[in-house]
Amino acid sequence: MFRTNFSLKAICSVLAVICLGAVAGCSATYQNHGYVPLDEDLAQIVPGVDSRATVDEVIGVPSTAGVLSGGDYYYVRSRVRHSGMFRPQVIDRQVLAISFDQQNVVANIERFDLRDGNVVPLSRRVTDTSVQGKGFLRQMLGNLGNINPADFF
Repeated sequence: MFRTNFSLKAICSVLAVICLGAVAGCSATYQNHGYVPLDEDLAQIVPGVDSRATVDEVIGVPSTAGVLSGGDYYYVRSRVRHSGMFRPQVIDRQVLAISFDQQNVVANIERFDLRDGNVVPLSRRVTDTSVQGKGFLRQMLGNLGNINPADFF
């Protein structure tokens, strides 16, 4: 007969470690992304008085700005919860928008959060290619009829 030297205490210890590992693997982790200035720093900026240079000095240049050069400033911060095998969930998002007029003077300061946002569905558009399903030789030999001898001279 096969005989083991494992005690009940050792088996219970191993099972306890496995259970703790499983529970720890399912606990939520949080990731913070981005930066939004504090309200104390924003209180130093007065719309209609301060300029773009003042905003750069007081709260810093954002990582996101308007599309055009000299566009508005957007500060974005997100907090995402990851729970085991489940899809990550955004639990907090704040957007601070500072708009400027034509003279680069602060026109407006607005703060938005996750409750103010709208869901924007992302669409994926793929351009179909005519080379799909064609081998390398077929692609190369297919170009032989497109050669114009006048282009060589």
